[in-house]
Amino acid sequence: MIKIGLTGSIGMGKSTTAGLFVAEGIPVNDADAVVHDLYRSDAVAPVEAAFPGVASTGVVDRAELARRLSDDPAGFKKLEAIVHPLVRMREEQFLDQQARLGADIVLLDIPLLFEAGAAHRVDTVVVVTCDPQVQRQRVLARPGMTEEKFEMILSRQIPDSQKRRQADFIIDTGHGIDAATQRVRQILKAVRAGTLSEKNHA
Repeated sequence: MIKIGLTGSIGMGKSTTAGLFVAEGIPVNDADAVVHDLYRSDAVAPVEAAFPGVASTGVVDRAELARRLSDDPAGFKKLEAIVHPLVRMREEQFLDQQARLGADIVLLDIPLLFEAGAAHRVDTVVVVTCDPQVQRQRVLARPGMTEEKFEMILSRQIPDSQKRRQADFIIDTGHGIDAATQRVRQILKAVRAGTLSEKNHA
């Protein structure tokens, strides 16, 4: 079973691209979706213990947690120490399940794949990218997003240029959905043929 790691900076179109892999029949484990679920289940008690008052309703209030972290960025390490092991556990369960089901390829959608040192957990890395202006427009169009918030998020992410250098495959989402779909199919064909990187084929 080949494990594809999908990553990309905020606003690059990663979630849409993950959906294109799903449309091609590839099982996807979405780390962000897992965190959302954990904030309603297993992570509630430990996060509330570390950040009292963020889970007063029995669910982690993501907006309140984000506010706390913007006031005290050192809290990110504390949060990651709680959440990352739980996310890894869910990922392992997903991989075990897909192996039992006989999947030949799975996709792990990991926003902070490089930042979290997770590249070794996958066989090949696909980086989603687009023009910085397109990225900025997409992100600032999101509800509740501000320039300050956008800059804070970017400061925690490895620059796009560096991600592209470390990628095995690159998908530029700035050319529309049809072009991205064709690129996804091209990558799947290459991976199934045993080519796990284009680095040596450029």
